[in-house]
Amino acid sequence: MGVSTALRRARTELHDAGLDGSILVRDLDTGDELGLDAELELPIASLVKVPLVLATMERVMRGEIDPAAPIRVLPGRSTVAGPTGLSRFRHPATVAVEDLMYLSIAISDGGATDALFELTPPAAVTAELRRLGHEGIAVRHLADDLVRTPAEQFAPADGHLAHALAIEAATAGRGHPVTQLDISHANTGTARAFVDLLAEMWRPVRAHRDAAARVREFLSGNLLRQRLAPDFSSDATRWSSKTGTLLNLRHEAGVAEHADGQTLAVAVLTRSRVPAVVQPGAEAAMATAARILHDELRMRPS
Repeated sequence: MGVSTALRRARTELHDAGLDGSILVRDLDTGDELGLDAELELPIASLVKVPLVLATMERVMRGEIDPAAPIRVLPGRSTVAGPTGLSRFRHPATVAVEDLMYLSIAISDGGATDALFELTPPAAVTAELRRLGHEGIAVRHLADDLVRTPAEQFAPADGHLAHALAIEAATAGRGHPVTQLDISHANTGTARAFVDLLAEMWRPVRAHRDAAARVREFLSGNLLRQRLAPDFSSDATRWSSKTGTLLNLRHEAGVAEHADGQTLAVAVLTRSRVPAVVQPGAEAAMATAARILHDELRMRPS
């Protein structure tokens, strides 16, 4: 196909689905990569759970946190569609720290995530990332803030109004009256930063090898597989990833491990121009665009 054609086709896929954003695909052994606007900084929604879990697992390896320590979690109060896990509980529960990590990644459990943030607060996660040499991700707020947006103020039938606000109220400098969408207040990152983080977990340099291995296991058990997984999972490919969704933002970052040994990290961060809650076409376009770049990179001679 050729690089220029692949990049053009990938951008067209996103545009035709009402999306813009960034993609980066990297061969984790050769370092070769292809991307679209990979330095674009966006709010990262639930992708924040990946650095949180890695930072907490690093602390486990240093003996600062006991992974078996029981954490008492109070009943959730969520009544809106979307949140999963502990936020739906109606009775107190006791969950071990390591199991909270699993829930945070596997089902994107916001309650489990905030229980982990009590152990490793946002500033501590950012500090841990800097210790590991990663500069492109900023962690500033809790997961609970992600379910305190205009979307929760509208009836389900009016959800498109919250998406219209998310799309239309952004400023030229990417400020936003919805703080979770304002890059100066939100948890933020780039496609490149997440590919770098995935590379650290699959090919550890500064991270503890056991910490990296455990987070890889969590990512391989992710149950939210409607976005990139249909184009990346097969009998010959293991796909491990985390999704992130907030209003008009749709993201996924993961790693494709092929049976022939080639391993490629993929990060897709997008925002939609379409004021609709459910957009299966956008999900499919993200996967198609990422797969175009993945396949072009995979065909390069080693």
